[in-house]
Parts: sequence; C-alpha cells; structure tokens
Amino acid sequence: MTGHSVLQVPVPELEPFVRGRHEHYDVDYLSSDPGFVHAHVTALGPFLTRAELTPERLATVSSIAARTAPFAFRLERFDVFPNGIIHLVPEPETPFRALTADLCAAFPDKLPYAAEFPDVRPHLTLDAEGDGVSVASTRALVGPLVPAACWAERLDLVWYQPGHCHVIASWPLGEPVTSRRPGLTAPAQREVG
Repeated sequence: MTGHSVLQVPVPELEPFVRGRHEHYDVDYLSSDPGFVHAHVTALGPFLTRAELTPERLATVSSIAARTAPFAFRLERFDVFPNGIIHLVPEPETPFRALTADLCAAFPDKLPYAAEFPDVRPHLTLDAEGDGVSVASTRALVGPLVPAACWAERLDLVWYQPGHCHVIASWPLGEPVTSRRPGLTAPAQREVG
C-alpha cells in the first residue's frame, strides 16, 4: 500500500480527543510513534513522495520553519465543511494561511489537498457528520478540551500509511530553537529514516 506525506502543525491540546477518534474509526492510522500527534492543523498535504524527500527539499522546509515565528492561537469555534467534516477553526487563521502560502511558493507543484477545494481553510478535524454524529454531539464529546489556548511551535513532516504512520522530520518554528511554552523544550530535528 502506498502512503503520503503531510506537513502539519501538531496540536497536543486536542490529542486525547483526536487520538480517541482514531482508535474508534481509523485504527489503521493510529500511530505508535511517540512523536506523532494525531491532532493537527495541516500546513500542506499531500506533500512529497518518499523519493522526493531529498536533503535539499528538507532544507527548504527547515528554512521556512525557521523564519516562521511561533504563535498563539485559540480553538473554540466549531464548524462544518460542505462535505460534512466537523472541525475547529483556529483563531487567528492568518499565521496558518501564511505558513501554507510560504510552503506553496516553495513547492508550487504541491497544492493543498491536491487542489480539491477552492479555498483551503485552516482547521483541526474532529469527526464527520453521520448517524448520531453532529456538531452538538461532537461538542459534548470534546467537553472541557475546548476552548483551548494553543501554541504553534513546530512543523512536523509525517507519513500517513495504514499501519505505518510516523514522523519523518520535525522543525521548531522560529529562532531561537528553544520552546517558549513553560516546561517543554523544542524537539530535535529528526532525520529521514
């Protein structure tokens, strides 16, 4: 089976809920990698194939991450896309849109969501509408995790493939590389494995 890579900003504040949804719906995409955060806001995906993950391209991503300052955002507002995806809207959206724009400028042949949608809104996916699943039921399940005050401090390059989801590389946002979040240090860059 083939997989795909994604550049994403991890959101550990929502990991208990999102990981729980993967355990319920998508066990094949449940990662055993301790660095993998299921809760995320996609910056660019699908991204590069394994063969395209060259040191030069990874250096380009590293440069973009280094010049992107870490930023605070809030997750409180629930919304639904026309395709039924229930999600949280990060506020402000601007830093996420700017990061995606920088990545698209560096990799013009890699359009967000393969150009499936006319306007790519930053979001954190929670669930999909269906039998017994609505914004109200999802809000109740998320419970005290929302509203969430969040801090975007790293960009992860992850691989999605059934049974093999893992972090390929990770870069701290901005300079210096130490974390501004109390009690945490920035992750070291991982090498392509």
